[in-house]
Amino acid sequence: MAAGNKSSEARASQKRRHKFNPKRDPKPQVLAQANRTVLRIASAVIVAFLVVVAIQALW
Repeated sequence: MAAGNKSSEARASQKRRHKFNPKRDPKPQVLAQANRTVLRIASAVIVAFLVVVAIQALW
């Protein structure tokens, strides 16, 4: 009977695996659009930073 009683620590250490569900997971087109959006925002931030640095260097 002792084998049937597992401690809560043993259950907590096991992680649940993510199962692929095509109806609930984001579609590749959505991921591609999100990647493009992130790249646009990151490039705008970098360009703005370089403009500020260039203006500071000229002053």
